Order: sequence, then structure tokens, then C-alpha cells
Amino acid sequence: MDSLRRRNPQAALVSLEADAASARGGFACMFSTSEEFEMALITERRAQGHYDQRRMRWPAIMFAGCALMVAGAALLFG
Repeated sequence: MDSLRRRNPQAALVSLEADAASARGGFACMFSTSEEFEMALITERRAQGHYDQRRMRWPAIMFAGCALMVAGAALLFG
């Protein structure tokens, strides 16, 4: 820090700006917006099969079972 005080303020400012630009360059991202990142993430997950629409039969089976129970109760107590 002492070396910054000995230099003139303009040189110190230029040096700090160069250091900041160098630090920002290390965190560069290939996406310019979060929407681009999310679209790439979803596309990759679809390619891996994470969003497949698997047909679940349990809802249909549960509905049929409940319908049979209601129909049976209506016949017995009706």
C-alpha cells in the first residue's frame, strides 16, 4: 500500500482500474443473461431425459377403484 501512496494519484487509479479489469476477466461467463443460462440448462436436461413425460397409471387405477367402491356402496345401500 505504501507504493501506491508514493506514486501520483493518476498512476494509482490507472493501476487499480487495470487490476479490476483483470479480476473481472477471471469471472467471465459464456452467457450474457440469466435467460440464456436457464435455456441452456433446460436444453441440456431435456437431452439427458430429465423432463420426460412418463405416463403414470396410478391416477387412473385409483379413480377406477374409487368409482367401483362408490358403485358398490350405491348398490348395497341404495
